[in-house]
Amino acid sequence: MARTVKRRAPLWAKVTTAVGASLAVLSGVALVGGQTLIASYTSDFTDNSLLESTSANAASKDIKGPLTMLLVGIDPRNAKTPPLSDSIVVAHIPADMSTAYLFSIPRDLYVDIPADSKSGLRAHKGKINSAMALGSQVDGKIDVSNGFKVLSKAVRGVTGIKDFDAAAIINFGGFKNIVEALGGVSMVIDMDVKSEHLTPEGKQRPRLDRCPVKNTPKGCDHPYTGPQASYKKSAKSIRLEPWQALDYVRQRYANAGVPMTDYDRQRHQQQFIKAMAKEAMSKDVITDVSKLSKILDAAGKSLTFAGGGNSPIEWAVALKNLNVDDMTTIKLPGGGKFDGSSYLGEEFGAGTDDFFEAVAEDRVGPFLLDNPAMVNNE
Repeated sequence: MARTVKRRAPLWAKVTTAVGASLAVLSGVALVGGQTLIASYTSDFTDNSLLESTSANAASKDIKGPLTMLLVGIDPRNAKTPPLSDSIVVAHIPADMSTAYLFSIPRDLYVDIPADSKSGLRAHKGKINSAMALGSQVDGKIDVSNGFKVLSKAVRGVTGIKDFDAAAIINFGGFKNIVEALGGVSMVIDMDVKSEHLTPEGKQRPRLDRCPVKNTPKGCDHPYTGPQASYKKSAKSIRLEPWQALDYVRQRYANAGVPMTDYDRQRHQQQFIKAMAKEAMSKDVITDVSKLSKILDAAGKSLTFAGGGNSPIEWAVALKNLNVDDMTTIKLPGGGKFDGSSYLGEEFGAGTDDFFEAVAEDRVGPFLLDNPAMVNNE
């Protein structure tokens, strides 16, 4: 019989949606004595070669704050397609490990893409979500680990972070199985959203044969037609089916006259992370071996984790006292960057360099007290 415990989800486990769903479970199960079960799964998704400073055979070390982690969501169409980093999230945990701060890097951020000898990539300027795709093309094959390292260098270049203590890649193609194993999530919908991609029944919307504006078969900003799934603004948390939750956090276009940007999508992803972590730590999950096994099995097919020589279990245990509700999500200012009338991508706004300096000096808490506009309202 599992003993009763106070379930406090590790904040590191909320850094991406898949980590929030699967690795938060690890903490809860570790607390109730399920480490043997976990060990049979975690080796499937552990790869320390993602980190620049460690190898696959790195020795474990004490996990102490301050800590920074890089989590990246990719959506490759197949194993031969270079992966684009559709979601880039950084988490900072202060030295006292009392809380965590979560901020997103816009996928279209215009940055310096570093050179890479392994892929033959030359240094240039471009959108940051291209860094992983370009760096992954090695000798005619796809090397996701090398692509991740190139992306990591680009992120470190723009943020000033010297190194990451942990990292993870989430393949959204396989992540759907994790969400389905959980049975959906409960969360507040903070704005009216209509789906670009799905019908009210969760089916793919039909594609237009020709773009009505350009009268061409390609080049439409909105190439779909027919009824759309919709998500109404709610004052309280509502239950979303797995397909609804994934579809909601995917949207980034204005709908029904409601202005919407990629920054709104970043906020929704952060909210989803928190909801997933809570769901994963619920009694219905950590005491249900069958459901737990399905989640961990799905994680092994969609998640790659690097803990700098420490296993997912060791990370979960080290941060087991951090409360999922303590996480602070950050909205970094920014907007479009143009060369004349040509859109180059996004750029960070005033105050962002000061925030990154606060991260480097481990004083994010005091910085946010002086700059409350950077804190996302939940």
